[in-house]
Amino acid sequence: MRLPSPLKQFTRSGPGRTEALADFFRREATGGQMLLGATALALLWANLAPGVYDDLWGTKVGPDWLHLRLSLSAWVSDGLLAIFFFVAGMEVKRELTVGELAGWRAAALPLLAALGGMVAPAVVALAVSRGAAAEGGAWAIPVATDIAFALGVLALVGSALPTGVRVLLLSLAVIDDLGAIGLIALLFTKNLDLVWLAAGLALCALYWLAQRHRRTPLVMMVPLVAAAWICIHASGVHATVTGIVLGLLTPVVTARGEERSPAERLEKRLHPISAGIIVPLFALAAAGIQLASLGKAVADPLAQGVYLGLLAGKIVGIFGGAWLAVRLRLATLPGGIGWADVLPVAVLGGIGYTVSLLIARLATDDPTAIQHTSTAVLAASLTATLLALVLLRLRAAPT
Repeated sequence: MRLPSPLKQFTRSGPGRTEALADFFRREATGGQMLLGATALALLWANLAPGVYDDLWGTKVGPDWLHLRLSLSAWVSDGLLAIFFFVAGMEVKRELTVGELAGWRAAALPLLAALGGMVAPAVVALAVSRGAAAEGGAWAIPVATDIAFALGVLALVGSALPTGVRVLLLSLAVIDDLGAIGLIALLFTKNLDLVWLAAGLALCALYWLAQRHRRTPLVMMVPLVAAAWICIHASGVHATVTGIVLGLLTPVVTARGEERSPAERLEKRLHPISAGIIVPLFALAAAGIQLASLGKAVADPLAQGVYLGLLAGKIVGIFGGAWLAVRLRLATLPGGIGWADVLPVAVLGGIGYTVSLLIARLATDDPTAIQHTSTAVLAASLTATLLALVLLRLRAAPT
């Protein structure tokens, strides 16, 4: 097998091999490939040895106090994914502060596209499922877009496309992620304990003060962040909210004497872990769908609503939101970008995957419903990937 150049460098001895592997993990295409590999492995494992798969991820570990005795699957979705959302939170803040979304006019196009890409899928899911998606907040399953997967698909053919295409996709995806985590906090908070929530928010504020004054070393930050996660988890709010809150509180502007901001330093350290380990591990834990249930999923109105919500809803919502922003003269398309470029971006929005699978698990405790909706998420994400690749290759082909 031919190794990508960064992995070739990693296989050689030398001080630069760790950095080479980190750079390899940072590549969007690599993240998408690892996600696909983990998904394929999960599907094989769950269908060849379903008992072993279920028993392993259902194994409970951790102390009984503070509700921390969780299954391995829950530790991945509640704990490790908080790091994924922490990185996403820093990306959102950077884009809003010093990036492509700084300023209302710059943010209007991806903002309205993202809002359309959340509202339309929810409406489609409710309509197609004949109201079944209303129960448990299942209508929120198709509202999410998977940043790593979508950018990975775009990176496969993106070199021949205008840079504005990637900027538009990244911008609406980070806004979409922020909206999705907000929905998780609102819809799936159970038995809210205000004392624990106040303690968690106080620790988040302490984190912000420490980062603002740049006086706390990283080794001291880890217990502070862990304590904030424990408190918010104990409060009943989904623990991944901790990640997005702390990410938004991390400074993205350099202070006097700094070469890089705290957000830049943390992203450099955590992005390879998030993209190369955490997201594929979540896929391994969540994508173990038994293919024997595929026929039943096709006939399930809820699964139909999720599937068409991710595909038709995302395409109509994102494209329509962008068109509305331009039509109302709130925004203009980036330079070199035409509507033929917006369409594949809208299709890429149908790759819900990571966050959609997470919401599918939160929306119901019924294993059969989880199987069916997760199958719909995987099927829609695969369909959107193939359709986007066709559109992107047609767009990138020389005329």
